[in-house]
Amino acid sequence: MTDPGGVAADQLRAFVERIERLEEEKKVITDDIKDVYAEAKGNGYDVKILRKVVSLRKKQPHERDEEEAVLDLYMHALGMAAPADAQSETGNAEQSGSTEIEPEEN
Repeated sequence: MTDPGGVAADQLRAFVERIERLEEEKKVITDDIKDVYAEAKGNGYDVKILRKVVSLRKKQPHERDEEEAVLDLYMHALGMAAPADAQSETGNAEQSGSTEIEPEEN
């Protein structure tokens, strides 16, 4: 039904109520995610790094490579880049194929 102002009040109310329900569901999910991070932290994992890993997994490989290249460019421009020897050692460690990660000691 359309009110005199040209607004379908029933439809508008339905949209608002749906949004409110979804916002509540989002809050519950956000709280669940916080609980998982707290559990991981309690088991010795670095939450900041976990968040970064989750963020990186959302990206395509070419997006990660592009982001890493730009970061490297900026680091070099600011004189913050590691020496070439350290970079080659890091590259070799990454290529070793080891995926076992030990949690940090608190």
